[in-house]
Amino acid sequence: MANVRTDEEMLHSRQVAEAAREAEWQGAGFLRELFLGKLRLDLIHPYPLVKAERPEFRRFYDAMHRFLREQVDPVRIDETGEYPPEVIEGFRTLGAFGMKIPPEYGGLGLDQVEYGKVMQLVGSYDANITALLSAHQSIGVPQPLKLFGSDALKKKYLPRIAEGAISAFALTEATVVSDPARPATTAEPTPDGKHYVLNGSKLWCTNGTIAELLVVMARNPKTNAISAFVVETSWPGVEVTHRCRFMGLRALANAAIRFTDVKVPAENLIGKEGRGLKIALTTLNTGRLSLPAAVVGGAKVFLEVCRKWAMARSQWGQEIGKHEAIAHKLAEMASTTYAMESVSDLCQALADQPGYDIRLEAAAAKEWNTVKAWKIVDDTMQIRGGRGYEKETSLAARGEAPVGVERAMRDLRINLIFEGSSEIMHLFMAREMLDKHLEVSGALIDPKIPFGKKLGMLPKVAWFYATWYLGLWFRGLLAPRYGGFGALASHLRFVERASRKVARQVFHFMIVYRAAGERKQAFLFRLVDIANELFAMAASVSRAQALRQAGAPDAAQALRLADHFCDATRRKVDGLFRDLWHNDDEAAYRLGRSVLAGDHAWLEKGGMETGLTVDDLRPRVPGRAEPEPQQRPAAAYGVSGAPVA
Repeated sequence: MANVRTDEEMLHSRQVAEAAREAEWQGAGFLRELFLGKLRLDLIHPYPLVKAERPEFRRFYDAMHRFLREQVDPVRIDETGEYPPEVIEGFRTLGAFGMKIPPEYGGLGLDQVEYGKVMQLVGSYDANITALLSAHQSIGVPQPLKLFGSDALKKKYLPRIAEGAISAFALTEATVVSDPARPATTAEPTPDGKHYVLNGSKLWCTNGTIAELLVVMARNPKTNAISAFVVETSWPGVEVTHRCRFMGLRALANAAIRFTDVKVPAENLIGKEGRGLKIALTTLNTGRLSLPAAVVGGAKVFLEVCRKWAMARSQWGQEIGKHEAIAHKLAEMASTTYAMESVSDLCQALADQPGYDIRLEAAAAKEWNTVKAWKIVDDTMQIRGGRGYEKETSLAARGEAPVGVERAMRDLRINLIFEGSSEIMHLFMAREMLDKHLEVSGALIDPKIPFGKKLGMLPKVAWFYATWYLGLWFRGLLAPRYGGFGALASHLRFVERASRKVARQVFHFMIVYRAAGERKQAFLFRLVDIANELFAMAASVSRAQALRQAGAPDAAQALRLADHFCDATRRKVDGLFRDLWHNDDEAAYRLGRSVLAGDHAWLEKGGMETGLTVDDLRPRVPGRAEPEPQQRPAAAYGVSGAPVA
């Protein structure tokens, strides 16, 4: 029987996800205000430059730098597909598994800015190590325990983690009918209330094969309430059923894990019962900030490699970097790297600020920085040419500099999927973008609200939109000029105008599409892309201005980078605005549905057929007897000929 989700199941998932989102804003937010047509520059300016470093942090940072350089061999880790035990032990000795754990529990007590600097350093050196430390520290046991755990639970586990107990996050499940709002994994309370009995399975648990501790999301089968638990992998019934292997991050200790009648003490519940999904989503708000920092580190290395290669390599009588095609790529890489760092450093600082709600900025930083990093590594491959595609071990064997662009490209691709794919980030931001409108007028498109009640709401709704919408236009007459920003002032004026235009387009979207709007993802995604680009522009300008005012030696160069980045981004934003209402979205959707229906299956003929059926590709439900897929040619599955799971 095919696993097809019913309308009721999808509605339930949406309702659970909606209930789990943070309905109340915990403070100010730059992007939240931008979606409403306000450029709140005061929320990000003056840009939070780091004034001084704590001596304790500098000692740890320098020790981490030395350890990476002297003891960690990224090529060996990639080739063997394993973390060497001495490397894991070295991180324990350094205290790297307790970076964000408070000192009272034995940790280093790094704040988010300091942690971001470490992840940028590690990200510039080895993505496998980045994943190990990030998954443990940002989304593993330490973060949800710090935010939501009881004092007893913190005392029980945080010192152990600070000493080097590795943790993992167990949320994803294999079946197509599973999503975070409907986990199949269950946690049933025992009659005496002393334990929960855990049954089910989880997929893609990073660090799962080496973890001592897990955060597990599970559902009470009687109430359907989703809760979060700390589970020890040494307990009876916890079993790693598979070590997952990937295109990149070849040492990733990623596991499929099964739970069979695992007795979890009731005190290992994190927070309150039924708060599991909210805990997961809140943890990810700051947890996502590891990736924006890490990819900045990578981008810096790629920029250095390309600059030096463009100087060393000559063609047609001059260095290739002096040819316009390569010079343009270098300009884009440098200005984008500057903007990526501006976004990441800003978000790390905002996460440390009380009274700031980081949810939208963290999502934007994760989505925007990882997409830009992928473009930069792709350009690096192109500039390096055949030497970019050649493995570094092969380069070294031929006597050339072993630059690992090929390895970096394999490792970087997952960042567009990790910790919320680019599509999920767009959907998340789009929901928050509509938040105020749903609060004010959402009832008007809710089929469950009686018509009479809707009529009674109309005057209040009309008054809000009359004053708000007209205000978007009138504010343009008194818009600030940002004269203190000098040559960059025009870019801030563009951001201010564009923010009001974004807000108007959101309103027009609500009027035109109403309840059908949730299916207009292409429109919403463009609006989110515009907001992300405007955020990057504002961060870049604010940082350049702060460097200038601080008399930094690189201030003039930062201004040039910010100016070039903003010039290019303005053209992109103009194009996205144009495409909102002039596009082929409907035609593309109809064609896509036609392809899905098999109308164009004739186009798939003429190659070596895979022989796959739709049932072959359905996820296998753990514990259910499934027919064995018939053996296919190795070309369809990979070298081993093993069926695709």
